[in-house]
Amino acid sequence: MKRIHFWGTRGSLPVALTARQVRDKIAAALRGASGRTFSSEPELDDYIDSLGMQVWGTYGGHTSCVEIETGGPDYVLCDLGSGARPFAQQAIARHGPGTPQTYHIFMSHVHWDHIMGFPFFIPAYIPGNRIRIYGGHPDLEAALRRQHGAPSFPVDFGALGATIEFVQLEPGIDHEIAGLSVRLLLQRHAGDSFGYRFMSAGRSVVYTTDSEHKLVEAAETQRFIDFFRDADVVIFDAMYSLAEAVSVKADWGHSSNIVGVELCHLANVRQLCLFHHEPALGDAEISRVLAETRRFEKITRTGAPLVVTTAYDGLEIDF
Repeated sequence: MKRIHFWGTRGSLPVALTARQVRDKIAAALRGASGRTFSSEPELDDYIDSLGMQVWGTYGGHTSCVEIETGGPDYVLCDLGSGARPFAQQAIARHGPGTPQTYHIFMSHVHWDHIMGFPFFIPAYIPGNRIRIYGGHPDLEAALRRQHGAPSFPVDFGALGATIEFVQLEPGIDHEIAGLSVRLLLQRHAGDSFGYRFMSAGRSVVYTTDSEHKLVEAAETQRFIDFFRDADVVIFDAMYSLAEAVSVKADWGHSSNIVGVELCHLANVRQLCLFHHEPALGDAEISRVLAETRRFEKITRTGAPLVVTTAYDGLEIDF
């Protein structure tokens, strides 16, 4: 494994910047530049970077889709949210439609925000491509076929030209797939979800979304500490604040940034990446959550520093 590429990072449903929000970002950048001159492009770049993501960019709006670049010939994806569409466009542009590819796709679960990108997944329509869809649920195929059916979508699943296979994986054991050792863990979420640990050449990435952690059952907590143990990167569902997760949104199946830090500290994780952002949060709010999480990590740290980042559409993590 060499790189993680985030194509979709929102939870529940896709969101997009409004015209007013874009205008506000431009206005904030212009106000900050008032009276300043820039003598070079690097100087201008430094100023833009100083504004923060909440002004110069956006965390994006596509739902869950994460690519793990292995260095091998096959593609590896986690989930098929709306972010699967831009991923597919990039893959087709890279190889051309006439060059068959193999796609290994690992599904956390089959709620709509995690499968809605598949009807727009261009490789599925091209004969010669091979798509293998893995998960812990027995109804993976039924769920993906159902959203192609009338009246939900005009193209029936049977019209897809690629070779599409569904593989149910057993949790708790290692599966050798696409040059990776892959392990599943059952998580607390309505209808169940599964986290994945990907391992190769001494490196490990954990993808754990749509998982609620109550931290009141020692054995349950220890399962996740063991699953996260010494991971290079943990991609973690931090959809809610801690207050929301333990009160009004308890039992909604998601976790918080604070719990993510606590679990990763206990498991000696190197990097925590906050993921599955609440669609009601704008860029400024997500930036604030990131800053608060980094402060919390620092004051609760007892060992090596935990790097804390937050996912956005287009983020790449090399390791």
